[in-house]
Amino acid sequence: MSAHGPMPRSSWIFPALAVLLFLIVTATGYGFTLSAGGGLFAIVLLVILFGTVFAAVHHSEVIAERIGEPFGTLLLTLAVTIIEVALITTIMLGDKPAPALARDTVFAVVMIVCNGLVGLCIFIGGLCYREQGFQVSGANVYLSVLIALATLTLIMPNYTLTTPGPFFSTLQLGFVDLVTIVLYGVFLYTQTVLHKDYFVHERADGEGGEAHLSGRMLGLTIALLLVSLLAVVLLAKKFSLVVDAVADRIGAPPAFAGLLVALLILMPEGVSAIAAARKNDLQKSINLALGSSIATIGLTIPAVGLASYVLDKELLLGLNPQNTTLMFLTFLLSMLTFGTGRTNILFGLVHMVVFAVFVFMVFVP
Repeated sequence: MSAHGPMPRSSWIFPALAVLLFLIVTATGYGFTLSAGGGLFAIVLLVILFGTVFAAVHHSEVIAERIGEPFGTLLLTLAVTIIEVALITTIMLGDKPAPALARDTVFAVVMIVCNGLVGLCIFIGGLCYREQGFQVSGANVYLSVLIALATLTLIMPNYTLTTPGPFFSTLQLGFVDLVTIVLYGVFLYTQTVLHKDYFVHERADGEGGEAHLSGRMLGLTIALLLVSLLAVVLLAKKFSLVVDAVADRIGAPPAFAGLLVALLILMPEGVSAIAAARKNDLQKSINLALGSSIATIGLTIPAVGLASYVLDKELLLGLNPQNTTLMFLTFLLSMLTFGTGRTNILFGLVHMVVFAVFVFMVFVP
């Protein structure tokens, strides 16, 4: 929804329901079990959680229209990343140990975004417009930072000598967290100050620009965004119980939880990226997609690393050879796809095929 229209009821109803559900569950001490009542609770929880996530992204988009690009997509990306950190941390710190959840989720986000979402956006844009343009300089900045962050956090742990892989030692993890945050900070400075023009592409239809939003509505929207993010954080623990129970019941592999969490947090952002591609604004789709991948690694790994250190939890980061191959293939394809400044449906289809292989390998490794 644009900032020009009225605020939809769902944008405040779902956050309110989320807070209410959390208070009721906490007050009654309800414990989730796989039963008829548990199934009903899971459905209610998922509906409210999805609605609250979409509400948070809606408020982010309204504010984004007001502040313009590239700050708008940056705000949306940061909001989604906060939700992701909350979900990963709460599941990792649950009763059932999940040392690989952060790695599985971050890797799943990279695969979903760089193959599934990017591929679908390019494919849809190709069907609608045959070719779409974007800023090559911006894409190169995204890819250079993403490749460096992914290699340092997901590949390097397999080849350290202080501790046997796929783990970092405490000192190594602290150093990698530090350089990750520094690199992400410099990237943000580049995106928002030094080379802001790299991430804005002039559209053929001439649309774009900042939307008018009164100071009162802007304040209300910011408040509702904060409430929505808080509500998601509060419900994250309850969602983790459902994920654990479902995974045990269907005998899903460990990576299933990471894939499920990644799909949940990326769904609303994915809807925004696809809508932008359909409006012939592939640059916004790229900003959302690649920016999400960078924020996921640049913020999630340090946050989870700090939490694991403070709470003395084990953190497994290194990818296995199969996933390493998929990640390098993804980066190679991305460099080719974003190397010319023009895209077509074939580029999109190739990325979608790689994504399909990734999903298949989760269940049939």
